[in-house]
Amino acid sequence: MSGIKPPFTAETALKKVKAAQALWNTQNPQKIALAYTETSIWRNRDQFFTGRDAIITFLTKKWEREKSYRLRKELFSFHDNKIAVQFWYEFRDASDGMKWKRCYGLEDWTFDGDGRMRKRQMSGNNVEIGEGGRWFTDEVEDVDTVDISEEHW
Repeated sequence: MSGIKPPFTAETALKKVKAAQALWNTQNPQKIALAYTETSIWRNRDQFFTGRDAIITFLTKKWEREKSYRLRKELFSFHDNKIAVQFWYEFRDASDGMKWKRCYGLEDWTFDGDGRMRKRQMSGNNVEIGEGGRWFTDEVEDVDTVDISEEHW
């Protein structure tokens, strides 16, 4: 992911977003953390922290709770070394009886010149969904093929 560097064009910004999507869908905190600077600043909902070690700790705890996680990210906007992303992900909530939930959200990313993210801000809301309301079912091989209607954008 760090091979795609600012300043971004429409093409490179979209590639960066899809590379991040693929990386996060690995659910590998150590691998994911390498896409961020050593002093990367994060705000994730109501949590604020800095650095790769904190990112690894956060992601490890996240996926202890969020089982069967599948994520889709779409480019919202970009300029120079910044990208805004809209995303959706579905998961089974281990802290709430394994109920299916979907998170709707936006992210604001700022990159260093080498292509690693130096700041990430995320705002998201979880909505409980039933099995029948899932988009990213086990039968869906590529989350990018799912038609998400305008009411969810």
